[in-house]
Amino acid sequence: MTVAPSLLSADFLNLSKDVAMLNANADIAHLDIMDGVFVPNLSFGFSVVDALKGKFDIPVDAHLMVVHPERWFERFANAGVKMLSFHWEESRGRTSEFIDRLHSLGLKAGIAINPDIPVSRLYPYLGKADYFLIMSVFAGFGGQSFIPGSLDRVSALKRKIEAGGFRAAIEVDGGVNLSNAADLARAGADILVAGSAVFNAGDPASVIRKLQAV
Repeated sequence: MTVAPSLLSADFLNLSKDVAMLNANADIAHLDIMDGVFVPNLSFGFSVVDALKGKFDIPVDAHLMVVHPERWFERFANAGVKMLSFHWEESRGRTSEFIDRLHSLGLKAGIAINPDIPVSRLYPYLGKADYFLIMSVFAGFGGQSFIPGSLDRVSALKRKIEAGGFRAAIEVDGGVNLSNAADLARAGADILVAGSAVFNAGDPASVIRKLQAV
């Protein structure tokens, strides 16, 4: 299993330590970008994102929980991000255009949806998007409890991907931990985003290894 710890739960007074830990253990570094408009919370902006440029030896994945995400595509590409997901809810009928633009910038393009959006909304973009981010909590806050119905959503999307012979990864974000990781793997998840489960653990590196092993 590919594991992408979320820096939203990292220790911002000792960020370099957590970056080094991720470089030594994780597969992807996940950045949750919140604007206080699309979601009722703020995370961090380009002062942090730019400071992280060049510090990771692993790919950086940015999840934009913002209105008008297209305004920031080029800026994130310039900041060294390799994967970027935007919310279908904020693409305003321009989803395919956004995917093409991300590809033109050399980024892997992902589409994210909240738990109240039917997973079928993603089906028109099979064969276009590189990955799909299934939120297993509502976007906006770390530390929320996993929504069990997310497993069925992942399974439905996986079946659609396999039936069509498409190549696309399924990423799951929200309440992911060691108690549900195996179920998510069986459902068809390819990438697990884990924040609190990793950074609040006594031995974060051990948790990452256990998640990778499911």
